[in-house]
Amino acid sequence: MEGKNIQKLKIAIIAPPWFPVPPPGYGGIEMIVSLLTEGLWQRGHDVTLFASGNSITQARLISTFAEAPHKRMKENIHLENIHSLAAYEHAAEFDIIHDHNGFNSRLLGALVRKLINKPVIATLHGPADKHSVDFLSSVASGLMFVAISESQRVSYEGFDFLATIPNAIRTSDYPFSNTGGDYLLFVGRMNKEKGAHIAASTAKRLGRKLIMVGKCSEDHEKKYFNEQVRPSMGKGAEYYGEVDQLTKLELYKNAECVLFPIQWPEPFGLVMIESMACGTPVIALRNGSAPEVIRHGVTGYIVDSEDEMIEAVGKIDRINRAACRKIVAQEYDEEIFINRYEQAYMDALAISEVSAHELRVGES
Repeated sequence: MEGKNIQKLKIAIIAPPWFPVPPPGYGGIEMIVSLLTEGLWQRGHDVTLFASGNSITQARLISTFAEAPHKRMKENIHLENIHSLAAYEHAAEFDIIHDHNGFNSRLLGALVRKLINKPVIATLHGPADKHSVDFLSSVASGLMFVAISESQRVSYEGFDFLATIPNAIRTSDYPFSNTGGDYLLFVGRMNKEKGAHIAASTAKRLGRKLIMVGKCSEDHEKKYFNEQVRPSMGKGAEYYGEVDQLTKLELYKNAECVLFPIQWPEPFGLVMIESMACGTPVIALRNGSAPEVIRHGVTGYIVDSEDEMIEAVGKIDRINRAACRKIVAQEYDEEIFINRYEQAYMDALAISEVSAHELRVGES
C-alpha cells in the first residue's frame, strides 16, 4: 500500500517533552513517535514534530526546550503545559494534530477541536486506571482516541475510539538468530508493575543464568530493586542497568527466552515484539495485552503463575524462532503501522467534515 492513494497531509505530532525523540535509552512512547514521524515524512506528508531540541528527525522540529528536561520531570509538571501550549498555538497550520503527551495536553487538544473543529487524535499509552478514566471522560467529546491494544480499548469502557492501532517496530532493524543462547532475559523498568522480582525468582529456582536490563534511576525504582529484586536474584543473575539500543538488540538475539512477568494491565509492551523480532520467544503472565501479542505455543507461552513460568521455560525449545520473527513482520511492522495511522487520519478528517456540515446546517 505505502500510502499511494492517501492525500498528503499537514500533520502535527506532539511528543512528551521529557525524553528526546528517538530516545537514547528508556522511552517507549518516544520510540513509537519517532517511528511514526519518520514513516509519515518518508511517504511525503508535511510533518512537524513538537519535541525536545535534542531530538533527531527528518521532519520539521519545533522545540520549547533545547534539551529534554527529564531530570525535572517529577517536580515540574508545568513544563509539560508549556510544551503543549507552544504546540497548540500552531494548530491552525495543520490538517491533523496527533497528541501523545500527558493529561493537560489532552485538555488543550479538546479545546482546540471545539474552537476550530481541528481533528485532534489522542493515542492512549497508559492503562485505564480511575484517574485516567475520570479525566479523559471529561474531555472525550473533543478528542478522537486511538487505543494501542484491544485489551486497553475494552478497559476504557464507554469511550468512543477512532481505531485500535498496535505499536510497531521496523523489523529490519532487529537482528535475527535461529538459535538462542544460555541465558534468560528480563527487559523493563525496575518497578513492581513490570515484575522484575518474579523474573529473578524464576531464574533462581531454575538455577539458570539471568540478565536483567532496565531503567533504575528514580528513588522508588531503586527502593524496589534493593528491597524486592536483589534478594530474589540467584548467583547466575546479573543486572546490566540501562543499556543502549545496539546492546539491547544483541541481548534479545542471543537469549534463550524473555521473561515478561507483567503485574499490571500492560497497554501494549514493546519488549514482546522486539524480542520476537530477534527470534526470541516470550513467556508472559496473563495480563493486559500479553495474550493478544503472544500466540500461546507459537511465539511463546502465556502463563498464570510463577510455577507455570518455570514449567514454560522447560519447553521453550518447542518454539520455532523463525515463526516469532515472521509474525512480527506480518502484524507489527512499521509499514502496517503507518498504513493504519494514515487511514485513521482520513477517517478523522471525514468525521470533522461531517461535524462542520452539521454545524453549518444548524446555523442556516
